[in-house]
Amino acid sequence: MLNEDDFPSNPDESTPKLDALSLRLAAANALIRRRRTIKPADMTLKSVANLHLATILENAKWAPTHGMTEPWRFFVFTGDSRQRLADFLQETYRRLTPEDEVRPDKLEKLGSQPLQAPVVIAIGMKRQPGAKIPEIEEIEAVACAVQNMHLTASAIGLAGAWLTPPIVYSDEMRDWLGLEPGDLCLGLFYLGWPKSEEWPETARSDLADKIVFHR
Repeated sequence: MLNEDDFPSNPDESTPKLDALSLRLAAANALIRRRRTIKPADMTLKSVANLHLATILENAKWAPTHGMTEPWRFFVFTGDSRQRLADFLQETYRRLTPEDEVRPDKLEKLGSQPLQAPVVIAIGMKRQPGAKIPEIEEIEAVACAVQNMHLTASAIGLAGAWLTPPIVYSDEMRDWLGLEPGDLCLGLFYLGWPKSEEWPETARSDLADKIVFHR
C-alpha cells in the first residue's frame, strides 16, 4: 500500500533533469536518424524560402576541411534556369552516348528531374593552386558539406536528394558550370517540400559486423 513517504515533498524533485549534453545529443541523434533521400518526383513545386536556402548553404561551409581549403562550390538553379540545366543534361547525354546506346527512359529522366523540384544545386569541388591537399580529401570535405545541407533541410522539413547521374562527372558538365580542369562536379542536390505528410521510414543493418575493435 502506498503511503505519504512514497511521494516526494517537492514534486519537481521527481522530474529527471536533462543536462545540456543530453539535450544536444538527443537533438543530434533525432536529426541524423531523420535524414532521408526523397526523390524529386516526390517533391512539390512549392517555393523554398530564401532564408531556408541561405541557412542550408551557410551550414554547408561548416564541414571539416583539411588546410581550410573550403573546396565546395554550389551552383543554385531555380525558376527558369532549371530548364536550361535540363536541356544541357539531355543534349550532353545525346552527344556523349553512342546512338545505339541511348536509352529513352534515361534521356527523359535527365530532362524531367530538374523540373520536379523548385531548387537544384550542382555540387562542385574546387582544387586549390598547387594541389597541396590530396584530391580525395577535397572530395571528402565536399561530401561532408552536402551532409550538412541534407541534415539542415531535414530539420526544416524539406525533402532532399543527392543524385549522381554519370554525366555529372563529365568534363562537359564541369566546363558548363564554369569550373576549371582539375575541379569536379560531384552531383546534383535536389531540394523541395515533400508531397507526403508522412516522413518516410527506413532502417539500417546491424552495425556489429561493420566494426572491428582493437584493444
